[in-house]
Formats: sequence, C-alpha cells, structure tokens
Amino acid sequence: MGSQLKVTVDSSNHVIDKNIYGHFAEHLGRCIYGGLWVGPDSTIPNTRGLRNDVIDALKRMSVPILRWPGGCFADEYHWQDGVGSHEARPKMINNHWGGIVENNHFGTHEFFDLCEQIGAQPYVCGNVGSGSIREMQQWVEYITFDGDSPMANLRKQNGQQSPWNLKYFGIGNENWGCGGRMRAEYYADLYRQYSTYVRNYGAERMVKIAAGPRADDYHWTEVLMREAGYFMDGLALHYYTRVRDHSIVIENPDRNRIYLPDPHANRGQAVEFDERDWFAIMKAAYRTEELVERHSAIMDRYDPDKRVALIIDEWGTWFEVEPGTNPAFLYQQNTMRDAVSAAISLNIFNNHSDRVRMANIAQIVNVLQAVILTEGDKLVLTPTYHVFEMYKVHQGATMASVELNTSSYAFGEETLPQISASASLDASGKLNITLCNVHPHGSATIDCSIGGYAARRATGRVLVSSSMNAHNTFDSPDIVKPETFTDVRIGENGFSATIPPMSVVSLTLEA
Repeated sequence: MGSQLKVTVDSSNHVIDKNIYGHFAEHLGRCIYGGLWVGPDSTIPNTRGLRNDVIDALKRMSVPILRWPGGCFADEYHWQDGVGSHEARPKMINNHWGGIVENNHFGTHEFFDLCEQIGAQPYVCGNVGSGSIREMQQWVEYITFDGDSPMANLRKQNGQQSPWNLKYFGIGNENWGCGGRMRAEYYADLYRQYSTYVRNYGAERMVKIAAGPRADDYHWTEVLMREAGYFMDGLALHYYTRVRDHSIVIENPDRNRIYLPDPHANRGQAVEFDERDWFAIMKAAYRTEELVERHSAIMDRYDPDKRVALIIDEWGTWFEVEPGTNPAFLYQQNTMRDAVSAAISLNIFNNHSDRVRMANIAQIVNVLQAVILTEGDKLVLTPTYHVFEMYKVHQGATMASVELNTSSYAFGEETLPQISASASLDASGKLNITLCNVHPHGSATIDCSIGGYAARRATGRVLVSSSMNAHNTFDSPDIVKPETFTDVRIGENGFSATIPPMSVVSLTLEA
C-alpha cells in the first residue's frame, strides 16, 4: 500500500523556530576537551584554542543555539573557577563523568568565543543543585552588565570590555535527578526564588528556562506550570531514545518520582545490532510525539496562549559506549539508525512548533548522538550531522501543515508508521518537505497533494545505505553521506515519489 501525503501552505501559520535545530555541549568525556577545545598551543590548527575543522563543520550545519556547561555538570560548576588567566584557574573534579580532573581552561570567555565563531546563540545553564542565588546573579551580571559593578569590572579585567549578548538562561538541570533529587513542589519554589535574580541588565530580555520533566513525568509538568508557570519562559523536557531504559523508577506516595541508576541495564550497542533493536529505536523516537502532545496539553491548561515554550534541551539516542572506551565518557558511534531516528524527532518538533520552540540534541561532539567525532587531529561527520544539514532549510521558515496516511512497518506483532514527514515555506518562496522511511527493507511510494502552492520543479537529496549498521569512520569518512535524489515526479496538484528503505529525503519544490 502506498502512502498519501497532503501538504497545505498557509502564510498565516507560525514560523518554525530555528532553535529547534539546537545543540548541547557538556563537560563530559571528549566533548569539550579534544572535541571543541584543544588550547592555543596545540599542533591541531585552532583559533584561540578552538579547533578550526570542528568550527568549519558546525558553521556549514548552521548551528542556531548551543547549550552549556551541562547537563549534570552544570549543577556542580562554579563559574568563577573558569575565568581569568588559564594558569591561575583552579582544577576541579568532574564527579559526574568519570571523576577526572579538569583544568577549567574552557570557561565563560571560551564558550562565548565558540558561539561567536560558529554563529550560534549562547544558552547558559546555571547551578541550582550545589550553587547559590548570589553565584547565579553574579554570573548573569558578569556576562551581561554594561556599567560599573564588581562583576562587570572583573569581566573587563579578564579581557572582555563589552558585555556579551545572552538571551537564554536555564535555572538548573534535571533537578529531579542529578541536580539534587528534588520534589517538583520544592524545585518550583526554588525556581521562583532563583529566577528572580536572573535579571535583565541589558536591552535583551532574558528567556528563563525551568528544569522540566524526564520523559513521561507529567506530575512534574503539572506542578511547575501551576506553581511557577507565570515566572518562566520555557520548560525543559529531557527524553532519550533507548533500546531499554537505564533507570529504576520509584513512585513516592506524593506522586513524585525518584530515578536511580539500574546497574543491570544494558542499552544495546551502537553498531552491532539487529532489526529488533532497530525497531525499538524507531518506536522510541515516535514516542516523542506522545510526550510532546501530553506535556503540551498540561501546559495549555495553564498557558492557552502558548507563551511558555516546551524546550527539549536533551534528546537523542543512548547506547553502550564503544568497546575499549571509558564508560563514563559516553562515546558511541553513529549509524543510519541514528540518522532515521533523528529525522523522526525533527519532523515531530517541526509539526508541533507552535509549542516546541527549542531542542538541543545530546551532544555536539564525541558524546552520545554526536554530529561530529574526533580522534587526535582527525574528524568525521556522522550520519546525524547530515540529517541536520539537510533539515536546516526549516530554520525560520513558515510551517506548512501535513496530513499523512502512511503504510506500516511491521516487526513481530507491532507496527509503526513507515513514513514521517514535515514541511515549510522558506523566505524565498520554496517549499521544503522532509521525509524518512523507517522500514529497513521496504521502499515507500508517496502520492502528495499540495494546497496553496503550485509546484513546477522539484530537486532533492537523500541519505541512504543498504545496511542499517552503516556508519562513517576516520578511515572511511564518506560511507554515509547525502546524494542527489531523482525519484520524484511533479504532477498537476503535487508530486509522487518513491522513498528507499531506511532513508532520509529532503525535497525542495519551486513554483
């Protein structure tokens, strides 16, 4: 059976926020040190310590926003240890990620330099779990105040005369877990207190983001919206697509959840997997829509005008680390399975962009579902990188509504929609449609009708492989990369296309 797609172009629709295509960099494994930062004295070509090859690749992908310094790391990070001369910065223990000692050479100045070099908005996550209100207030003052004050003068003394532009600030991270194992009611009160001191020192109004729920913890969303929704601009949902979960969940009488690590959990392998694990990740990726819809429904009751954004600032696949690597560094390879699952999630975010206005895949380099892997002076772009590069056409474009009646992909007794899709109209008048086929063996025929747009020409690109385990390596970096897609035929009211198995397709239509 073929799939029927209806795309409707309506200029009154909302814009897809470019920040849906955001990224996340935590002090974890080799994301910062060795991935983004090598230091100014490195033999690896760099600009002020930031490696040039990574910067160039991220610029080509058009990274709109970058979240830092965590993650769990954020609630143990004390920002004043990361400013001033590198030689004078105190070392610290990274308690969450392997207990390694860090030299704090990558701090506030280096992060804002990174954002400037790649053209991304900075998104800073503050320390609630082990920090203080004064510490958070002083960090905001240090970054954004243009005047005579202790923190502004310290910034100038450290070489930055003018304040930086900081629009997005997170009040803690996963405070139900590594950020303090708090109850929703307790964190809601802390959020109200801490956020008071995240002040607007400059002309830019700060977007204040509350630490939101883990996956399907709807109680957390209910409490935060009820008790603190008026004081927030965004609520951060975290959801990782796994073969199996990695936590033991304990339900307390007051309906709050406690998440404890499950020492017996196995997340499956990133490369050595079969169709059972392929299907499991596709199913987990599709579940993103259920989570977005149910959390949005709760938010709608307290915020019908959708002023508060649902922000998915940690998402992506999570597998066992690559054999022989540090288990605390979360280094995993990246296959066609990651690419297709990322395409599903991004289509969902596009289609719900009335409420979802930021998302940050975890993480940008060398950690979890990274878009870039490095080893010494070598660099490789992952299949997920290519999905983000293909999908960047949606950034800031006007959403076009999609109605999809798709054939199914069956495995065992379960089925999934075979096709996922989203669409948008860009500023130049081009209609961009992104599609993915989750079936690892069967192609999909699609007949698409288009309302409000008369397409005369179509071009396309496809990311595809004959193997679900296909991935790029340092020795063979181009095994999975986009190719020209030609199997599309323009008709009187739309187009028809044949989408190959386990593929991601981007079509551009012109009137």
